[in-house]
Amino acid sequence: MKNSPLASFIRDNMERILQAWEDFARTIEPPALTMSDTDLRDHARQMLLVFADDLDTKQSHEESAAKAIGQGARGDGDTAAEVHAEARLLSGYTVVQLVSEYRALRASVLALWAADEDASPHTAMTDMTRFNEAVDQALAESVARYERLVKQSQNMFLAILGHDLRNPLGTLITGSSFLLQAADMPPKHVLVATRMFNSAKRMSSLINDLIDFTRTHLGPGIPIRGRQGDLAAVCGQVVNELRTCHPDRHIELSEPRTIDAFFDDGRIAQMLSNLIGNALQHGSAEGPVNVRITAGDSVSVVVNNRGPVIPPDKIASIFDPLVRIRASVGTDYTERTSLGIGLFIAREIAHAHGGRIDVASNEADGTTFTVTMPRWPDARRPKLS
Repeated sequence: MKNSPLASFIRDNMERILQAWEDFARTIEPPALTMSDTDLRDHARQMLLVFADDLDTKQSHEESAAKAIGQGARGDGDTAAEVHAEARLLSGYTVVQLVSEYRALRASVLALWAADEDASPHTAMTDMTRFNEAVDQALAESVARYERLVKQSQNMFLAILGHDLRNPLGTLITGSSFLLQAADMPPKHVLVATRMFNSAKRMSSLINDLIDFTRTHLGPGIPIRGRQGDLAAVCGQVVNELRTCHPDRHIELSEPRTIDAFFDDGRIAQMLSNLIGNALQHGSAEGPVNVRITAGDSVSVVVNNRGPVIPPDKIASIFDPLVRIRASVGTDYTERTSLGIGLFIAREIAHAHGGRIDVASNEADGTTFTVTMPRWPDARRPKLS
């Protein structure tokens, strides 16, 4: 065989390379065994041609380094590697199987080239380096597309599941509420109906959190329908509801008589309920949960509890979704049935109102969550007379 750079070798030996790669692909079970030869080779040819074109293109040291970590320059359309990843996902491949294909493609090219290639060592080393960089770039593009599609499908499934559960759950809440209004029902039936109602309300809260969580991943974020109202009244109502649900716990509230502001009352109630619920769940059962609300040009909502200190290395991830699930092994039933996304949703609600949530935790002061948000959007700020 004539002396040729690796790019020419790939083009001249396309069929041999594809056959070696196809032989490996057929060892991947179960998807590959049910696919035709055409399907198995669907995008491998395009990727090999991309690799060959890349080898024929001059590049700088910076471009070389970027490709080695999968951050090479790319055009506007989908790359062959991205299209390949999508096809493999639809065929049932796992990400491990997808990565193994690239490993086999790399090995097929280099093994065949090593047997036939007789160029100078310098030329061989340069071509091999360039080839590996191109494969790394394609692999990064494939894995990134695969991961994005998997997350999108998971979130879509959760959104549909949460939406479809709302109707039967609403029937359960309505039915148990109707039973509780009956005057002639035996006490033991009242107890059962009360448990059904409380469990259904808790399930409804979890489903709402789930839908909000998926909405933040599928769309622009949690929607806010602001209007002018009394923020103090909303906060007071939330605290009273939680006092009723937790009669054995002490929740102290300090706030002005009224706070005229522009906000989404349902979302603010949800945010405060999540923060206080988190304090009740993770704080000391003997100590109170303190809620303090102040208002000026901005509104400050402070929720404090005593209990185990959050380690400094955990503070940065406290609002990350599902963190509490990973940390709840060995805890009680109530904590293990939490979705672990309450703080995440509280933060998203604060952000949607143009605000933020900060957290501090130490032995002296306990754990404190502080929400700070504007009292009025500039366009809604009342004009002074």
